[in-house]
Amino acid sequence: MLDTHARKYVQPSIEKTASFFLKKNRTPDQITILALAAGITTSVFYVLGYPLIGVLFLWLSGYLDAVDGTMARHTKTSPFGTVMDITFDRIVEIGMIVAIAYIHPEVIWPLLLLSVSIIISMTIFLVVGAVSEQAGIKSFYYQAGLAERTEGFILFTIMLLFPDILVWSTLLFFAVELFTGIQRFAEAKRILQ
Repeated sequence: MLDTHARKYVQPSIEKTASFFLKKNRTPDQITILALAAGITTSVFYVLGYPLIGVLFLWLSGYLDAVDGTMARHTKTSPFGTVMDITFDRIVEIGMIVAIAYIHPEVIWPLLLLSVSIIISMTIFLVVGAVSEQAGIKSFYYQAGLAERTEGFILFTIMLLFPDILVWSTLLFFAVELFTGIQRFAEAKRILQ
């Protein structure tokens, strides 16, 4: 939801960063890899006992993830770049879930539910993108929903920084993801039938 409705407020900064990297002859794929590295660093710092530094790397990863897409739209989008982007986003999320489970094994079941809800929501998102004839500014049809990347980062931030409410924040994230999957499924029925 925030990615769809609030992007216009941060887009000028993203554009400047994208222009900077393009002037330095960097490619969108290079920035995608940099975003992955920053995202994985989140989990490393969390496991090492530095959750605040981990959160900073999480948001850097998200910012770079937005920058690489803007760079691609200013040059030439690549289907493989899209595959990298979506795959690396999931690797970052999986890394955080595994890191949290490692530090807090008592929350393994809520984390498992969260993982299931992400899988369901992303499956619907990807299949609708693949079979839809509609196209947006991205390289495939982008289904908006209650939980987009920014909402996920907000909820992951809460999970990483506030272990006392980890069970509840994880279950909230699960519910938000599941609701988003239902939203996307209903939209798919509407636009694909």
